This record gives sequence, structure tokens and C-alpha cells, in this order.
Amino acid sequence: MKNDQTDFHEVASVCVLAGKILLQSGAETYRVEDTMNRIAQSLSVPEAQSFVTPTGIIFSIEKNDVTQLVRIKHRGTDLRKVTEVNSLSREIAAGKIGLEEARKRLKIIERSTRVYSDRVQIFAAAVASGCFLLMFLGRWTDFFPAFIAGGTGQAGAIYFHRLTKIKFFSEFMSSLLVGLIALFSIKTGVGAELNKIIIASVMPLVPGVPITNAVRDVMAGDLVSGISKSAEAGLTAFAIGIGVALSMAFV
Repeated sequence: MKNDQTDFHEVASVCVLAGKILLQSGAETYRVEDTMNRIAQSLSVPEAQSFVTPTGIIFSIEKNDVTQLVRIKHRGTDLRKVTEVNSLSREIAAGKIGLEEARKRLKIIERSTRVYSDRVQIFAAAVASGCFLLMFLGRWTDFFPAFIAGGTGQAGAIYFHRLTKIKFFSEFMSSLLVGLIALFSIKTGVGAELNKIIIASVMPLVPGVPITNAVRDVMAGDLVSGISKSAEAGLTAFAIGIGVALSMAFV
């Protein structure tokens, strides 16, 4: 009986770890719950129940004194980790790996920090801003101002997020920089259409993934998570709008 109880706790810890990685990496609520339950079933624990919110995970095994709770304090977007955990859960379901191997690989995924460098992120945001400008039927002469404003906005987001962990502040300051650079380009005659430059440059800052996840969670019936994520995305969008509006006060 003692060995069985220990096994139940180990299965629960593996499931919770998988759910934690998914939730911190920007996965939808239903995906997190479904992955945890599937892993438990594949490890011969069919009585598992999970409850996930944007700030916490509760996992329990019925008919056994096994319940684990983990607090989620930091959330971001890392679709690579989401893909790796999903692939791992499929391997567990197929019986290719066992409990201990799953734990080791989840630890490796959790510790991995393979991300693009700051320079690559800034350059990508700059190019994306220029392409958004053209997509919005902007002029080719405004491509360079949008390129500079979008790259500067991304650089500001990275810097201010490291300076303070308050996401609202980093998004606000980044959008303020974008607005000021766009305004400066118009004043100096380099740019022509202020609105399109600003709209294109703030696109890399728009919380697209949180908005999409919020809608999917609501449609899946996870109302608490959906409303919470909607509020978070709305607050980010509000910060971007306030930053741009404040920059327009210098017109």
C-alpha cells in the first residue's frame, strides 16, 4: 500500500509539472487540463481530476489521499515548450516512455531557455512593423519610420520589462516611444502618414496570443480563465492606447 501511494504522488507530480510548463508557456486552459488527465490515464491512473486557472493548478486523484497545488506567478508565450510537452504526452500515451523518463524530460524542458537573442527579436519586430505598414496600404516612404519605431518599441518592451516586472508599465512606455518616434518622423518630413506608422509599429506589442486563448477558453466553457485572460489582454491593450494617446499630446 505504501508503494502504491508513493506511485500516485509521483504520477501527480509529473502531471502537475507538465501542466505548469504548459500554463507558463501560454497554453490554453483546456489544453493544460486535457494533457494532465491524458498523462495520468496513460500512467494507469484513470481517476485523476484537474482544475486550472491562469494563476494556479489543482490536481487530485480520486479515492486516494493525493492532491497537489501549484501557484503560477509568471506567464509568457513559448510555443516551443508547448509543442515539446504535447509531443511528450503523446509518447507517454503510446507507451514509449515511463514515469521516470517523463519526469527527466519535463525537467529538461522546464530548465531550457532557448530563446531568440534581443537583437533578433528587435530586428524581427522592426521588419514586421514595416510589413504591417504595407499591408495597411501605407506608403513605401513610411516603411523606414515604421521599421525604426517598431524596433525601438520592442527594445523598450524588453528593457522596461527587465527594469520592472509590471507588464502594464513596460507596454505603456514602449507604445509611448513608438508614438514619439512616429511623431518625430512626421515633424522632420521623413514620414507622411502618422496614423499608419503608429498602427503598424504597435502591432508587435499587441497581445494576440492572450486574446486568442481567452476566446478559445470562453468557447470551451472555461469561463474563469477566459474572463481573466480577457481582462489581462484588455489591460495590455489599454496600456498601449494610453501610451500612444500621451505621445499625441505633443502634437
